[in-house]
Amino acid sequence: MAPLQLSPEEFHTLAQRVTDLSTRYLADLETMRAYPKTSGREVADLFDRPLPQTGEGERAFADLEQVIAHCRPNVPRFYAYVLGAGDPVAALGDYFASILNQNVTAWRSSPAAVAIERSVINWLAQALGCNGFTGTLTAGGSAANLMALAIAREAKLPANEHGVQRKGTIYASTEIHMSIGKAVAMLGIGRDNLRLVPVNSDHTINITNLDRMISDDVRAGYTPIAVLASAGTVNTGAIDDLQQVAAIARKHNAWFHIDGAYGALAAIAVPKKFAGLDLADSLSLDPHKWLYQPVDCGCLLYRDPGHARKAFAYTGDYTKVLNEDPLESFAFFEESMELSRRFRAMKLWLSLRYHGMDSFREAITNDLTLAQHLAKRINGEPGLELLAPVTLSAVCFRYTQAPPERLNQLNAAILKRIIQRGRVFISNATLEGKFALRACIVNQRATQADVEEVVTETLAAARKVCNESS
Repeated sequence: MAPLQLSPEEFHTLAQRVTDLSTRYLADLETMRAYPKTSGREVADLFDRPLPQTGEGERAFADLEQVIAHCRPNVPRFYAYVLGAGDPVAALGDYFASILNQNVTAWRSSPAAVAIERSVINWLAQALGCNGFTGTLTAGGSAANLMALAIAREAKLPANEHGVQRKGTIYASTEIHMSIGKAVAMLGIGRDNLRLVPVNSDHTINITNLDRMISDDVRAGYTPIAVLASAGTVNTGAIDDLQQVAAIARKHNAWFHIDGAYGALAAIAVPKKFAGLDLADSLSLDPHKWLYQPVDCGCLLYRDPGHARKAFAYTGDYTKVLNEDPLESFAFFEESMELSRRFRAMKLWLSLRYHGMDSFREAITNDLTLAQHLAKRINGEPGLELLAPVTLSAVCFRYTQAPPERLNQLNAAILKRIIQRGRVFISNATLEGKFALRACIVNQRATQADVEEVVTETLAAARKVCNESS
């Protein structure tokens, strides 16, 4: 048999081994630690091995159980990051996509894969009330935001041919995602030209300050490239007033982009919270958050594909599309920064069809309800306090039983102890100089009993830390 070939029987045996192991993993999730009990040295000793020159055969699969043991599992008590817990149906789609190994560059490269992705994009746009938008699946929200700002720059301050010729600015709140700072640097706009607008007490962008800052820059000779709004900030889940921000962007002839990577897909369940999504010129989403897809699965939607083609169309002879049929001539690489693209849509297409949108709507509603329940439990504990409104599913709070000058240090130590205990996994944020414990519920496996353990574990960890320091 030729190198790298497997017989059908060999493949079936290996696939069954992975399937059995995956099934046991899913069955054990409820009882697993929220974070593995491991160390950098232990993991390095397990997996940092010499490059094998001869194949190990089926023995190569023997270490998969160790991989599970030293990964962060998708337990029902994981609330650290804005990341879905993974849908097993979608994982089967991912597996199938890898077997097919399609390069989703253009229709001619993979007719079915391109048609499925375009269909999924249309479904997402419809579900959010953005009928007529089109777009592309990406690696995540960071890639989607980068592409959106590249499109915005080329629409408002063309630079592809001769570089940036005039001073341009981008506007977003101080709560905007870190990917925006990276994007303006990579696009040559420069972080000095990213204007961070102060926020209101509810952590939403201050409209008055936004309008004033743009006007001041215009008088100073700057071109407003884009105004950004957050449909769910990563720290607190705050949703900017999308309609007002859209009006300011239009007033100053700037591109209007919504970073909806965390929150926008919650519009499926609570559309009133997201009035104005359809006013965007572009909108980033992360189905691997609130559609619970396995990573990676981001998305960029945009109103006018002509702007995307203006930004990204740059084709060599070896990729030039010669077909004139409107469907068969379609090429994602004319509207995206990627040429090689994996078949991301397969998992989403399969998952949405298997479960139906009503099931996703119910799961998102459950996450939102659990966040409100957790906030109520925190408000009912004398030793705890909320530090921000709970707009979506991010709950920021802290332990308060110490002098004010010690609270930041104390809560940092409590977080470390919570993670060490291994029952729940939460993260942190800094709000107005206060160190916050942060639980973000984007987990279809979570129950009310699971989220109540955030309070139980916080108080238990606080007692341990306080006793050790007394």
